[in-house]
Amino acid sequence: QVQLVESGGGLVQAGGSLRLSCAASGRIFNSYTMAWFRQTPGQEREFVSAIKWSTSSTYYADSVKGRFTISRDIGKTTVYLQMNSLKFEDTAIYYCAADPLPRLGTSPRNYVVWGQGTQVTVSS
Repeated sequence: QVQLVESGGGLVQAGGSLRLSCAASGRIFNSYTMAWFRQTPGQEREFVSAIKWSTSSTYYADSVKGRFTISRDIGKTTVYLQMNSLKFEDTAIYYCAADPLPRLGTSPRNYVVWGQGTQVTVSS
């Protein structure tokens, strides 16, 4: 059974950068898609970015395209989210998630394993 643990969140000023990490325990098969979502109080969980484990193909939400970069380290079974040019509206709890299929899906329903989340706060 795959388990996910996020880290790297914190408080940063607008315009700054953070790098989130998602360490996976258990086996990540080549068929997997790994993704980042975010959520603010009272809002639905929002897709941020996804990466296919086997090919490292990526997909981004329009709101983060050009500012965020998702990557993965196969040897460390870790997924990263480099966040640059952060804005106040990026403030949220960020979750890592795993989908056993290589579909770069944007719906939370596709993802069967979730981490506990890490808080990102951007001050304006």
